[in-house]
Order: sequence, then C-alpha cells, then structure tokens
Amino acid sequence: MSSSDGGDDGSASSGAGSGPVVLGSKPIEDGFSQLRVTDLANGGAANDGDGEAAAAEGSGGREGIAAEVGEVEDGGAASARAGGRSEIEEIGEARVMWRSNSEGEGEAQGSPSSSGYAGERGSSSGGSGIGEEEGEEEDEIEEVRSDAVSDSQAAWMPGKRHVMQDDASISWRKRKKHFFILSHSGKPIYSRYGDEHKLAGFSATLQAIISFVENGGDRVKLVRAGKHQVVFLVKGPIYLVCISCTEEPYESLRGQLELIYGQMILILTKSVNRCFEKNPKFDMTPLLGGTDVVFSSLIHSFSWNPATFLHAYTCLPLGYATRQAAGAVLQDVADSGVLFAILMCKHKVVSLVGAQKASLHPDDMLLLANFVMSSESFRTSENFSPICLPRYNPMAFLYAYVHYLDVETYLMLLTTSSDAFYHLKDCRMRIETVLLKSNVLSEVQRSMLDGGMRVEDLPIDPLPRSGSLLPRLGQGRPVTDSQESLKEAYAGIGGPAGLWHFIYRSIYLDQYVASEFSPPFNTLRQQKRLYRAYQKMYASMHDKGIGAHKTQFRRDEHYVLLCWVTQDFELYAAFDPLADKASAIKTCNRVCQWVKDVENEIFLLGASPFSW
Repeated sequence: MSSSDGGDDGSASSGAGSGPVVLGSKPIEDGFSQLRVTDLANGGAANDGDGEAAAAEGSGGREGIAAEVGEVEDGGAASARAGGRSEIEEIGEARVMWRSNSEGEGEAQGSPSSSGYAGERGSSSGGSGIGEEEGEEEDEIEEVRSDAVSDSQAAWMPGKRHVMQDDASISWRKRKKHFFILSHSGKPIYSRYGDEHKLAGFSATLQAIISFVENGGDRVKLVRAGKHQVVFLVKGPIYLVCISCTEEPYESLRGQLELIYGQMILILTKSVNRCFEKNPKFDMTPLLGGTDVVFSSLIHSFSWNPATFLHAYTCLPLGYATRQAAGAVLQDVADSGVLFAILMCKHKVVSLVGAQKASLHPDDMLLLANFVMSSESFRTSENFSPICLPRYNPMAFLYAYVHYLDVETYLMLLTTSSDAFYHLKDCRMRIETVLLKSNVLSEVQRSMLDGGMRVEDLPIDPLPRSGSLLPRLGQGRPVTDSQESLKEAYAGIGGPAGLWHFIYRSIYLDQYVASEFSPPFNTLRQQKRLYRAYQKMYASMHDKGIGAHKTQFRRDEHYVLLCWVTQDFELYAAFDPLADKASAIKTCNRVCQWVKDVENEIFLLGASPFSW
C-alpha cells in the first residue's frame, strides 16, 4: 500500500509538526471500492478528530503543574495511530479443556429505526434507549432512571440482545457499535447483536476483506467508511472485528478487541489454535456455549469502566488497619500453596496477595472479575473452575476457587493444582472466619454504602500531612465558617473552581481512583459521555506517533478537561466549561495532594508493581 492522503489539520506542542498524514490507502476491488483500507502497520496515522490539540511540557514529580498548558477550543481528540504488526500466534501444546455455563441470558428487544447501517448522528430507536445526539451507540446502556446513579451497571441487562436480528434487519444495521469473532475460514463464533448463524454471510465478507489484503502481502488494520470505523485484529486463526461510529480512537477500539480476545483465552487458552491446525473448519461455538453473557458484560464495561483503557485496577476505600487485616489472612493462605488470593467487592479490590515472584496483570484481574460477576452459577454455590490468565500464561490452565461471602463480596483463590478443591475450601473457611471476627466484611459493606472520594469534599486548605488524623472517605470533614463561605462562592455544582470529576492513576502501583459521580453527571448518558472524553484524552496523551504529552487543557461545550502526566501518576479532571485555566491548575494540584494524604485508604500499598 503506497498511496497516501492527508488527515485533518492538527498540532501538538510536543513536536508533531503539521497535521498527521494517513499512510497506505488504496481502494479494495471486488465490491469494496467504496471503502478505503487504512494501513497503520507501517506507522501511518489516521486522524480521528478535528481541531487542534496543543500540549506543553509540565513539571515532573509532585511539583505544581506548569503555568503554560496547551489548550484546545472545541477540539476533538488527537489522531489514532498504531505501530508494528501483530504476528500469527504460535500453536501451543496445552490441551483444550471444555467449560459450559448454564446461566440464562436476559434479552431486551428494541424498536426498529428508519436509519440505515451508516447512520448519521442523531438517529434514535426511541423507547428507553439512550439518545444518539451525542454520537453514542444505541442500546449499550438502557437508561431506566433519571436520578443520580453511582453505578453504571445498575441499568444494564445481562445477556445478548436482539438475537433474532441479522444483517438484513434495519434495526441491526443502525446499532452504533458491533463486535464480531470469527475463524479464519469465515465461520462466525460470536456477535454482539443478532444470531451468529444468520450472520454467516456477513462473517464471510469480513473474512474476505482480511484475506484479500493478506494475499497482497499486507495486513488490514482499519477501514473507514463515512463515520464508521472497521477495526480488525488477527490473532492466528481467530479474527476479531469492531464496527463503530462512536468516534472512539482507533487505539481504544483495538484495545477493546484485545480484551475480548483475552476473555476468550481465559475460557479456552490459546491452545485452541491446535484445533484449527487439525481442522480449518473447526467450530468453536460448542466450547463457548453459555458464555455470551460473559462477552456482553465485558463489552458493556467499555462504556463505564476506566480500567479497560487505563490498564489499572481500583480498590475499595477502606481504613488502613482493615485492609491490612484482610491482607494478612490472605498472605497466610498464599504461603500454603495458593498462587493468588483475591478479595473483591464487585469490580473493586479489597486485598490481593500472590505467591513469591508471581504478579497478576490488571487486565487479567479485569477479565477474571468480569467472568465471575457475569456468571450466575458463581453466586449460587462455591465453584472450582479451570481458567486461563492470558497475561500470566496464555497456554496453561489455572484453577480458580470462587465463593461469594455476601451479595457483593467474593473470594478468588487460584492454584495450579487440579485437585486442590478441598484444600482451597478449608482456606476459604479460615479466611471467612477471620474476616467476620475482625469486622472486615462489615467495613466493606459500609464502604460500599459510603462511596469514595467526592469533589465536593476537596479540602479548601491543604490537609495535614500523613500521620495526622484524616477525614474518613465518604464523610464530610468539619469545615469552619470561613471555609463554608468560600465554598458558597463557587458555582453551586461540583467542587472548587468548578471541578466536576477526576481520575487519578498511580503509575507505580497500577491502581487508579475515580471520584464519585455527582451533578451534573446525573444520567448514564452524561457519565458515558465523560468516559468517552477521558478515553480520547488518554489516547491523545499516549500517542506514540507524536510523542507523549505531559499536560493538556481542552475546552468544549460540555466541560473543560485537564490532563497531567508525570513519572509517578496521571490525572484526568473535568471542570465546568467556563472554568478558569489558572484556577483549574491550582485545583488539580490540590487533588493530587488530597490523594497523597489519603493514599493509605484508597490504594493497596505494598502491592508488587506489574512489569509489562
């Protein structure tokens, strides 16, 4: 692919020069002449937004943000880029083990739309689905209540939806975001919407596009057709495809495909490649029977869980002594032959320990937690299941003992032994006894009710340094009359200087903390819009094509976004769209100090950093 065409103008102060250039575009013959293949394997760049993205150097460490911060007025995220080629996966020796989940799947039918597949922004299905005026995909989140929602999962219905649809259905074509898994022979394995068997012809078309480009000695990564992006990921005999018009960056969509592939490997291991080596027409569907709900739950998390693009995990806010008590009993179990012992409440980590020299990648933790929470069978009784951690060892099975201690809190014990069920059961009983006696479980439940950090509680004055008494998370700290008057001087919504929300990621710990949603983020649509904005900002800040930024300041009609990246942490903050830049910078400094002062409560300290 030798021809090129220019992208939208853009600039970055980190040293990109003029606007990015899209490399390697040429028409696809044989019925695909209306599409253009954008090859990013050779370091090309495809612009994914308009406007300018300026960034300036910021100070490192924990010093204040530099006064000069690049600002974008009404601009989109920086262009999407990727480098290098993904190689054909090697065929492993480990045997394939079968697992089936018997839990039922909820279905929710949506009303059809008059818009076609290449739908314009603003198309809507009516009913209860989220509106499309902000370019968000249909039916990814069903909005069932309009009051403040702290957990985006609350309104989501598990399981595949619209199973009777196929590619001839108008309502299927108007979906804003599709995911497909297919084999290299074109046999459908999984689709987000519709019946895989009815989509066999569509899957064959996707396979034909991939094969056509590969026969020319190249590899297709991205196809643009109007507002749609078609992102391809080839993993040996497994092809994964995302078709989206949500304006998400290429890197984000590709990362989502990587996670979907990882979820499949968690269930089957990568040794499934051997099955395709023996029989190119091998049907994987029976091996994945009953796991549609697992994939749909993971795809839903792409709309609310920052861990899917931050590659970090979040902890449940707890007192330092409480978390230490939980960690001590888990460490005793790990010393008895358990590879990993993980105590979680929903998607948040309470405590985590591993055997010596064993580390658990945040992506593996995300996929494992999704597998457990989306499978109803784990909630009804203790389970001992074979699983694979793709980042730990994609070719081998581990064995996970899973037991729910209450409605939201569950314990996972991982081992390499297939006959360790009774040993792990004894370990669980010891752990549960200690957690009850030390009131850890009651503290966990109280923390879930109290919530985490809130922008309204951001101290007006710096808090006392570590070692002094700190306010308990989720509870307002006592304020003086002067502090109260200062708070009243700010806008009635959010925290100081119009701060609405923030995400702080510790690079060393691979952990993040996000403030609780509060007005004006009252609805799931508003929360998802902010999530998308963070996602684009993250992709822009880590754009390998133009070099990493240190600070960015972006303003649009919805909010001001300020991002600050140092060697120690990353901070993403959303402010009122009329927020003053200087005040926003000062507020971000205070947020960082606040996080530092309460890090014993919001982070799992002492956890081994992940080398990846």
